[in-house]
This record gives sequence, C-alpha cells and structure tokens, in this order.
Amino acid sequence: MFEPPTLKDIANALGLSTSTVSRALRDTYEISAKTKKLVFDYAEKINYQPNPNALSLKERRTKSIGVVVSEVANHYFSQAINGIESIAYDRGYHVIITQTHESYLREKINVQHLASRSIDGLLVSLSAETADTSHFNYLHERGMPMVFFDRVPNNINTHKITANNEQGAFEATSHLIKSGCKRIAHLASSDHLSISIERLRGYTAALHQHGLQVNPDYIKHCPHGGMFPEETEHAVSELMNLKDKPDAIFIAGDRLSIGCLEVLKKLNIKVPEQMAVAGFSNSNVLDLFEYPMSSVRQPAFEMGEAATEMLLQLIESKYPVTEFKDKVIDTELFARD
Repeated sequence: MFEPPTLKDIANALGLSTSTVSRALRDTYEISAKTKKLVFDYAEKINYQPNPNALSLKERRTKSIGVVVSEVANHYFSQAINGIESIAYDRGYHVIITQTHESYLREKINVQHLASRSIDGLLVSLSAETADTSHFNYLHERGMPMVFFDRVPNNINTHKITANNEQGAFEATSHLIKSGCKRIAHLASSDHLSISIERLRGYTAALHQHGLQVNPDYIKHCPHGGMFPEETEHAVSELMNLKDKPDAIFIAGDRLSIGCLEVLKKLNIKVPEQMAVAGFSNSNVLDLFEYPMSSVRQPAFEMGEAATEMLLQLIESKYPVTEFKDKVIDTELFARD
C-alpha cells in the first residue's frame, strides 16, 4: 500500500524535530535560511506534499470544490469545466467533477458524496430530471456555499449565471423565418428546466413578432435532453408524421442537434432542401455534417470562469453573504444560409 512521505520522514532523515520541519516548510521567520533550504531541498527530492486532511483540520478548508454537471462529453460542459479549472487551480483549489447523466437520483448521490468529503463549495448545473431541489436546499441552509450555472433553480437564493437563452432562441428562430420558413417546430429538453423554459419563450416571441401562430403540435420535449437516441427519434418522427409537416426545426441543445440531424438523415429528409435547422450548440462536430447548421453559441468557458469566481468569493468571504447576483451573458448566433 502506497504511503506518502510525511513531516516525520523528513525530520528523521535530517536529524531535526517535526516542529522545526513544519515551521521551515511554512517559511516562518524563526527558522534560519540555511535550515529552510535544507528542508525544502529534501522535501522536493522525496516529492513531499502536505496532507490535505491535516491542513483542512487547521484551516477548516479542504481547498477543493465539487462540480455537478450532466455529462462531461457534452461540448458546452467540457468548455465550462475548462473555465472552472482555469480559475480554481490558479487559486490553489482542486476540482472534483461528477456526472449525473441527466438522472435526479445520480445527482442526489453525487451531491451527498461530495458533501461527505468536506468540499468547500459546489458548482451545479441541474440534471434534466431534477424538479425537486431539496437536496441542495438542505446543504444551502446549513451553510454550504454553492453557485448554479446554465440550468438553475428559482427557489435557492444564491449566485446564478446563465446565458441569454431567450435572446439566443429569438435570434435563431427569427433567422429561420427570414430564410423563408413558416412552419417552425421546436425540439427541446425537459419542460421544467430553466433553459427549456427560456428558450421556448424566445422561440414563441419570434413567431409572434413575425405574425406566425404557435402550433402546440410543433413543440416536442425530450425528458432527458436526447441522451437516449430513441427520445430524439420518437420526437422527430412524430413531427415528420404530422399532416402539415414543419419546414424547419429550432433545436435547443447540443445532443439534440446531433441526434436530430442523424434522424433526418435516416428518414432521407434532405437538409436544408426539405428541412431547415438551427439550434443551440457549442460543438464543432456539427460542421462535419453535409449541411452545417446555424447555431447559437454560449460563452461556456467564460460562464465557467464567472461561476468559479462567484463561488470562491462565497467561500473566502469573512462575513455571511446576503446579496446575490443573477448574471446573464449574451450568446452569439453563427448564421449560415
């Protein structure tokens, strides 16, 4: 069994007391420069690392934060995690990443596990199944610092950061209308998620502004955001079986976009000749399809950075924080004819 080197190992090797070694490594004034150099050189030679559990007992901090996302393979989340790590590691924090795979039960288990490891705070994007946030409320009421990003609850008073989903959806749907489309369907994730509600709002606002009716038959929700291919296939097939088929689809997510294009190809429906598409996506994979779709890009990296800054501010604040921000960052439409 691997046993990392300890202060005692250094002390025994150098003929010093453990307290002298400890003070030398902390660079305190009462230890001579010569002794400090001796200790630092030997510690580096044996790859000594301070015990995080011992440090946390002293500082009441573990210098680690938990991250809860649906799936690391999702292009948005992989970019957001890069932003999270860029800030956290620079500030001396470790990042523990967990995936829910859009499962409420998995999310609860992951959060309980992270809390039991005495993390300093949580960065969370809710799973598609999560309607009940009591597991977060419980920790929040007991003082666990937490920040929500992308998919956020409305009943927990803390910092939240989102993309301007409504504006992005409005611009993408308007782009389809300006391209000549009149019967625009909407493929969305779980109907109770904040991102689904906001993107649906932008889609309907664009239809209204351009004098088009909202047809409920054209709006399809995938409860797990298309994580299961049969969800997307069922939703798209239902649209294609309508008597008055849509001539365009606005898609509200990365996985849904890729899944939808795969189903359309399987059904021999040519894009864009027979079906125009536009949607939210941070994936470059879509550019490899025969028809690169117009896409709304979220500033994922910047959102990860901002969420982490907000969390560290909560963790490191000497006084209880009572004023919280709901930060909204603009999206960008990459329009293709």
